[in-house]
Amino acid sequence: MNIRIGNGYDIHRLTTERRLILGGVEIPHFLGLLGHSDADVLTHAIMDAMLGALSLGDIGHYFPPNDAQWAGADSLMLLDKVNNLIQAQGWRVGNIDSVVVAERPKLKPHIEKMRDKLAGVLQIQPNQVGVKATTNEKLGPVGEEKGICAYAVVLLIQ
Repeated sequence: MNIRIGNGYDIHRLTTERRLILGGVEIPHFLGLLGHSDADVLTHAIMDAMLGALSLGDIGHYFPPNDAQWAGADSLMLLDKVNNLIQAQGWRVGNIDSVVVAERPKLKPHIEKMRDKLAGVLQIQPNQVGVKATTNEKLGPVGEEKGICAYAVVLLIQ
């Protein structure tokens, strides 16, 4: 069995008049993430980890932010495209470990739904998708509630 590990990171600025989408789940909050697509930092970090594991670049290569076709795109749809690319090369996701860093809102009530949505797109079981949430203890731009970031590690199996 061949395995590959990739890691990913993403951060987006918080702003008004945008929905807050994390792991494909819309989370009630008065601020949302600013970005070309739906700015789902969790899904973006996972996609970058998947691509990185196979040295395929990053999501900006496949979904450039200056390309109008990706404006407002659903990141779960982009994840499906990345998953198809990975599978076409003979790989599949073994497991994911991720963390979302945000001061607010509290994410714990939404984690199970995020895991279910991500697992469904990736054609794996929810227990293969780890999603954790933490704060930045009021430090830096995330701690000052100027943005939200996410980190992900993905194990691919051939």
